[in-house]
Amino acid sequence: MKRFLSLFLGVFLLLVPLCIRAQQAGTGTGIADLLLTEESLEMSVGFLSDTICAGRATATKGSVEASFWLARNFERLGLLAPGSRRGTPAYVRSFNAEGKAGHNVIGICPAQGSDRYAVIAAHYDNLGILSGNMYPGADSNASGVAAMLGLARLCRSLSVLGLGVRQNILFVALDAKQLSMAGSVSLFDMLSAGTLIDPRTGSPIRRDQVSMMVNLDIVGSTMEPVTKGRDEYLIMLSNDDSLKRALSEVNYSTRINLDLSFDYYRSKDFTDMFLNRIGDQKVFVDGGVPTVLFTSGITMNTNKVEDTLATLDLAVLRKRVLLVFNWMERVLR
Repeated sequence: MKRFLSLFLGVFLLLVPLCIRAQQAGTGTGIADLLLTEESLEMSVGFLSDTICAGRATATKGSVEASFWLARNFERLGLLAPGSRRGTPAYVRSFNAEGKAGHNVIGICPAQGSDRYAVIAAHYDNLGILSGNMYPGADSNASGVAAMLGLARLCRSLSVLGLGVRQNILFVALDAKQLSMAGSVSLFDMLSAGTLIDPRTGSPIRRDQVSMMVNLDIVGSTMEPVTKGRDEYLIMLSNDDSLKRALSEVNYSTRINLDLSFDYYRSKDFTDMFLNRIGDQKVFVDGGVPTVLFTSGITMNTNKVEDTLATLDLAVLRKRVLLVFNWMERVLR
């Protein structure tokens, strides 16, 4: 106990002046501003879009490399591996995706005294290698996975100090979006069946305990701004107006000041399609769970070999992650 208290005090004394410096730097994001770097985001996107992952098509060697890398990162960040009815905790959960073996990677950031769970997800699969050409998928969707890992780092780091989000978070790297969104369907089915176990309590994580699902899908580019000349932007799609208002309020109070849009390029039909019909959040929308999609929009590079790390704006990606984290602190109480 004395060792723990000494460590806690040391970390606290280190972070206080850093927090003050962050506030003086002109944003209201506090400690989070110091914990999230462009370099960490670049490293994540760089690995996932590298030849070692070979485009991350489901059930390929590159996809397995990506899933193992994600599991190691979840463990390194201190996320808990969920249990199962067999009693063995594991980050990686396999499922059938149109006859292929898909692998979701799941980690839990626990919160003291809460029986509520939010799902923060991003799909990591992409097209792989087609006709001898590798499709790196840096923006689609290594950027979303990097953002999810950044949020996990912030949530876990601050939870150790008793700060940050007040609900348990399921961080999920989803596989097989390209195969009828089989990964998100498998995740929803596990929650509905109670086969995902909280290792702290031994109890199933039930569907009715899930307060919200957030999907991060293509969040790294500034190539297609909603308003011409305003490159620092973010699109949020949701059927819950209170979640939209909260994002606007946090955007202003933290002085991150991204150009926010709550529809898909001012098109009602495209907004409905991207939110309710074709994203990994669809099964949660259909299941009545409050749901949010964050995106920076499809670009001319999406699903092409040109979708590389060099085309992303890491500085803006970092601002997007900071805004989403501060929004999470607001709504997940």
